[in-house]
Amino acid sequence: MKFSHLVFLSLTVLSLQAAQAADKLRIGVVPGAYGDSVAVAAKEAKRQGIDVQVVEFTDWTTPNVALDAGDLDLNYFQHQPFLDNAIQKNGYKLASAGTGILSNVGLYSLKYKSLTALPQGAKVGIANDPVNQGRALLLLQNVGLIKLKPKVGYLGSIDDIIDNPRKLSFVEVEGPQLVRITPDVDLAQGYPHFIVAAKAFDPSSGLAYSGIEDARFAIQFVTRANRVNDPVVQKFIQIYQNSAAVRADIGRAFNHDSRLYTLAWLKK
Repeated sequence: MKFSHLVFLSLTVLSLQAAQAADKLRIGVVPGAYGDSVAVAAKEAKRQGIDVQVVEFTDWTTPNVALDAGDLDLNYFQHQPFLDNAIQKNGYKLASAGTGILSNVGLYSLKYKSLTALPQGAKVGIANDPVNQGRALLLLQNVGLIKLKPKVGYLGSIDDIIDNPRKLSFVEVEGPQLVRITPDVDLAQGYPHFIVAAKAFDPSSGLAYSGIEDARFAIQFVTRANRVNDPVVQKFIQIYQNSAAVRADIGRAFNHDSRLYTLAWLKK
């Protein structure tokens, strides 16, 4: 065999190997609707030539650390305000490559049937990260339990409360852990899909809900900034967004209650 033929064959093998490597994705998720729906999409992606490994995390910090370090190709757990805050604080070179589920946030109590029944000094469980805590505080303000500094927005913290007539006290925990502490507090911020996953209580029993139409809180498929238009990344997102099986699983994860979520990519 001539040398030129050997070179051609070697280049062909290398090209095939590169193509195979490009068609593999490691995606970081958190338990519940996000992880489950990605796992369903991964099965469909396998049939379309993408080998997807789903990596589950139990916190909201490590998935971005792992993605920025190159240990993941994508993660799927955060909305744009959360991502913006993480980039600002840590200098990550990350960006959204596509939109996923918009998950509602609720206020839940296993002790009281209404917000008016909350006692003075009630304990309230809220997320400890800046953006999701701010989201909970806005909801508490909307229902009249607290008042925040003007124009503080979703980056507000408990230090921005200027009126707290019921003397509420706050228990701050990682967002995914809120469902676990709900029995131990009087009121808790809750994420319906985490409640469904934990089988803890009725996710449709919230005493109040945030505006589900608030698209800025839709969960994003996040990748490194230089891979936003990567064809394999985009192909997986298209599979996710167009899969009937994925939509069915999302419905299951949100208790088949359309008040609790929106397929945000359909609303653009």
